[in-house]
Amino acid sequence: MSTGASRRREFEVIRRHIAGANEQANPEVFSLALKLATGAGKTTVMAMLIAWQTVNAVRHPQRRQFTKNFLIVTPGITIRDRLRSLLPNDAENYYEHRELVPNDMLGTVKQAQVVITNFHAFRLREREAIPHNTRRLAQGRTGPKLNTLETEGQMLRRVMPELMSKGNVLVFNDEGHHCYRERTDGEPVERELDAEEKPDAEKNNEYARVWISGVEAVKRKMGRPVLRDHPVAHRQGASRSSRGLPVRPVFSTGVPVSAGSAGGDRAG
Repeated sequence: MSTGASRRREFEVIRRHIAGANEQANPEVFSLALKLATGAGKTTVMAMLIAWQTVNAVRHPQRRQFTKNFLIVTPGITIRDRLRSLLPNDAENYYEHRELVPNDMLGTVKQAQVVITNFHAFRLREREAIPHNTRRLAQGRTGPKLNTLETEGQMLRRVMPELMSKGNVLVFNDEGHHCYRERTDGEPVERELDAEEKPDAEKNNEYARVWISGVEAVKRKMGRPVLRDHPVAHRQGASRSSRGLPVRPVFSTGVPVSAGSAGGDRAG
């Protein structure tokens, strides 16, 4: 996807198909997805992508398809903490402990800026706490409602301050099947939900709105494509670490990548 489909005519049909599907599902954020069975090594794949991106970004800073800045969004605290192995300077980082790159590249990989957060952090917060009665008094009976919520820019500066000046950020959505836009009226559905299922569905849709809205805010504010992580197309490629040559990609890039497990909510 990153090198083959963009340059070789026989692969262009694949790229056009994926672009068309993205346009229908969520035109604001182009994304790819990787679906792996539970325990198949999704975190290792993310580490490989980060390493490949970073090495090429450092060696070829003029190439905008590469970056060394990453935002990883998770569905909860447990998964967030488990993904600390993706932080290049963590004592148990995968790049070193799983020998994902040669020793002479470790210093380069450690130039990556990786931020890990929960999707809940994308929810806009109150900038100041105003008691209910004080708020009613300030608004009056007919006055406009006081808006004390953060702006998108303020929210992003809280969530990812280290990345705000970077301008080229790759976003990974761990368990990305939780990140989606709801169907619009008139779209076909597989079946109607019964009364017991609707409350859970509404809660899941609310969580999904917060998550996808946050990713879209990153795209709007940073001005570059972002990457997501759940079901991503991949292709084989021979790795080359010779100086001056890009390391050949295993996966595509330049978009949100979403990662999810085929066997349930737990994946690693």
